[in-house]
Amino acid sequence: MSNATTTGRAPSVYVPSAEALSTVLAPGARPPRPNALAASLTFGWRALLKIKHVPEQLFDVTAFPIIMVLMFTYLFGGALADSPRDYLQFFLPGIMVTSVVMITMYTGVGLNTDIEKGVFDRFRTLSVWRPAPLVGMIFGDVLRYVLAAVVILCVGLVLGFRPDGGLPGVLAGIGLLVVFSFAFSWVWTFFGLVLRSEKSVMGVSMMVLFPLTFLSNVFVEPATMPGWLQAFVKVNPITQLVASVRAVMSGASDASATMWTLLWSAVFVAVFGTLTMYRYNRR
Repeated sequence: MSNATTTGRAPSVYVPSAEALSTVLAPGARPPRPNALAASLTFGWRALLKIKHVPEQLFDVTAFPIIMVLMFTYLFGGALADSPRDYLQFFLPGIMVTSVVMITMYTGVGLNTDIEKGVFDRFRTLSVWRPAPLVGMIFGDVLRYVLAAVVILCVGLVLGFRPDGGLPGVLAGIGLLVVFSFAFSWVWTFFGLVLRSEKSVMGVSMMVLFPLTFLSNVFVEPATMPGWLQAFVKVNPITQLVASVRAVMSGASDASATMWTLLWSAVFVAVFGTLTMYRYNRR
């Protein structure tokens, strides 16, 4: 029998000192808490890694835009213009806007999927800026928007599209499109939080996106439409975005359309960004 049993005394317990514990558990200085930008960029990198491991996610920003350009150019080009190539000069900036704006809905779909899987519950326990997972996710989607715009532009150049604004005009057009799409993504982020399933998010997105994109100046000039429809088209934010992108790519400028595009972008971020943060913090 042990000495502790024979003597009736409890075995001695070693209690490490505070200095010993600090040496073992924290040998170096505690790393500083990441700031809001660093945390958001980290979550943005996570979104890019998801694309790396599931490259099929890029189908909507590669194959879908190519199909849209080819289909509408050769389906409507001869009927709406002298030739498909002439129609392409008018049509390509509009279909670029349509394709990129359409894929913004996947921000809400992806968020809803992460919530259903419990991923965002774990993110909320991290000692980082609370909105970082949401902002970072949208940062990652910005790459998808740029990639879709570049794919459409390359296809258009092959088919005969020639922007009179040159490289500066093209870059300015893509910049306006990305700014608007980033702001518009907050709409679907909010729906991704409040709706119960990804199918619901996609269904609501389609109900909103189809009227906005088709009842606009993407395919034809609004002057050819009935008066009552022109009233809606003129206040449609997609109409303003297409007009501003089309103008800078043609080497001109449309100050009114550009102002409205930036104003709509600010409204989307202010309204739906605020609603998203309110809902996210109380979920």
